[in-house]
Amino acid sequence: MDNLPTLTEGLYLDILEFARSTPHWFQRLAEVWTELGLLLFGVLFVAGWWRMRRGSADGMALALLAPLATAFGYVVSEGLKSLIDEERPCRAVAGAPASLVACPPHGDWSFPSNHSAIAGAAAVALALSWRGLVWLTAPMALLMAFSRVFVGVHYPHDVTVGLLVGGVVALIVMKSARRPVHNLVETARSSRNGAVVWCVGRGMPSHASARPEGVRHGAR
Repeated sequence: MDNLPTLTEGLYLDILEFARSTPHWFQRLAEVWTELGLLLFGVLFVAGWWRMRRGSADGMALALLAPLATAFGYVVSEGLKSLIDEERPCRAVAGAPASLVACPPHGDWSFPSNHSAIAGAAAVALALSWRGLVWLTAPMALLMAFSRVFVGVHYPHDVTVGLLVGGVVALIVMKSARRPVHNLVETARSSRNGAVVWCVGRGMPSHASARPEGVRHGAR
């Protein structure tokens, strides 16, 4: 682990120098994204939950699990960060250009990147709960990870490991908790408590599977 900062220090410097060469408006955009981009994942969590209120119990279970799996990804990342005291590159790399955002204080360690772990976990969780959304969530997660290096507060290996840790933890949580949460949703949907039913929705309304004979074949 001690050698990782040295191995990726050159790439960090190249990315930060590139960041410094970009237009000011682009730098500001990166600064906003790296701090507020995770909110878009939150919006997608809410949208996914809302759309499944009239969906299957399994779909609602996955929609409810998505933010929980993401939270677990963050907790694991934070646990690793507390065990591995890696100084931020904006403080440790001699001769590096100033970071675009304020360098976090000493003790707010660099490895792994919590932002990247959250983004990786959210991308995987949303992809599993909302079919086809991976084409949006994967680029969002990669952009979040890159932005942490771009603004100068993480090494490339910090964000790479963060993405992997978050994604793997989210996958494990989504797969292992799917069945029990599915059963919980089914139970909640049969509840007489209106607030509970509103939270999980009624599911897809049932329809008659067949039409009257005269309608099916046409009355003459």
